[in-house]
Amino acid sequence: MENATSRISGDVSKELQLRRQIEEFYLPRQLVNAIVDAGGINNVSQETDIAIGFLDISRYTFLSRFLSPPENQAVLNGLYSAFNWVLTSHGAYLNKIEGDSLMFHFGGPIDPMVKNMDNREARKYMSRELFYTCVQLQRVTSLFNQANKNILKKVNDPSTVNAIMEAYRILGELRNGYAAAQFNALFQIRIRVGAAIGPVLIGNFGPEGVKQWDVIGMPVIDAKRMESSAPVGGLRITQEFFELLHENGITSEYHRRIRKEASAIGSVYKDISFDELFRKAGVSLKDKRNAAFETYSVQVSPTLPESIREQSELLLMRGEVGADSIVDFLKYYRGNNFVINQMESLFRKKGVVLRKDFLYQIMFPAKYKFRLENCGGEADKLYKELSEEYTLFQLLTLLGKLQDSVKDKEPESEDLDNSFTRYNDWISHVSQSYHSAYKASRDVTLKISYFQTVIFPLFFECVKGSILEYQNAVSDVEEA
Repeated sequence: MENATSRISGDVSKELQLRRQIEEFYLPRQLVNAIVDAGGINNVSQETDIAIGFLDISRYTFLSRFLSPPENQAVLNGLYSAFNWVLTSHGAYLNKIEGDSLMFHFGGPIDPMVKNMDNREARKYMSRELFYTCVQLQRVTSLFNQANKNILKKVNDPSTVNAIMEAYRILGELRNGYAAAQFNALFQIRIRVGAAIGPVLIGNFGPEGVKQWDVIGMPVIDAKRMESSAPVGGLRITQEFFELLHENGITSEYHRRIRKEASAIGSVYKDISFDELFRKAGVSLKDKRNAAFETYSVQVSPTLPESIREQSELLLMRGEVGADSIVDFLKYYRGNNFVINQMESLFRKKGVVLRKDFLYQIMFPAKYKFRLENCGGEADKLYKELSEEYTLFQLLTLLGKLQDSVKDKEPESEDLDNSFTRYNDWISHVSQSYHSAYKASRDVTLKISYFQTVIFPLFFECVKGSILEYQNAVSDVEEA
């Protein structure tokens, strides 16, 4: 009897020990500590301001082609360990990891730093920490690409160091192995980051047995929208978040800081203006019938232009796949004159001939015809004129203005008297209203369609053709 009781007691003890291990392994320590400090689980949700960010790894599926499943897991674990170190060092809460993206935030009942702050103090603190966390996440990604071990000097947790070192080992083998040339040219780990701040509902969500501690509200949706529309390697923030940063002097502080850093390393960003660093841009929301959303795109890396140029130089010799990747860079960074000027400088150095007359003709066929007539029909003369008159960035700026001019704008409908008297009169008024709206929007729709299906893609295909032409010329020389 004693043996049976002892055996049952031992089994219970093992089960309790296993349950404790499961809880320690899977439950966020920051959340558990906050609940313990509070003296129990609070079942009442709380409305409060938080600062929230989303991060997504761009084109991670390309990297996964080079890795076995265990290697893929190790690289992601190393990368997320580096990200988590950044979040922890700033006091952020890692809410969730989903595939190749993560969600984090500051504030709320589990953030000890805001407990004794009023709302104004908390918003100032959260905005600063969120902003510099987003900046550091981008910079850690750059160090991760280089397998730079300087980051490890600041990390005290052995498991984090081991995870990062294992990822470095795998990436190092790829960069130095048989596929090194293709891998180095086509792949650099780059992330998108989006951020917002505002009131949310924070608490426990879900049915019994699968409760999750989470946050819901418009700032969560806004932050995700910022991430999904952010430039690769960059940060996008909401207007409210920008205004809070600006009000507290953080934007000016960051402008001075990045110019100083760029100057120290000889980057062209040493001359970046405030408006270029914080570029205001409207984002169209497809899920909101293309409603405009005011945002700010923030430049994060002081070496971004040079980094894109270096990778593009490797991509120039990687065939059509490389050409497509370079064109993608031009699309992503077409509003960044520093990056585009660096790429055009690379094209000149390598002998990639951009057909600027074709680019101009694609956008403005009537103007091109007029200018050609003024040149006496000499296409070569006009080509030379346009090449001297426009930089690639200026042509991309014209493309952007052309795009803005054809953006979908809801035409104003006629103000008809639509009060119901008799059915026939009422339906006649309704029918007239819909037909008027159709006629008003038809021309706009056609212009948008033509721009999206012809002008925009053809512009970049023209650039791609110049790159392919260069590749063929180099290939012919090598074969000779």
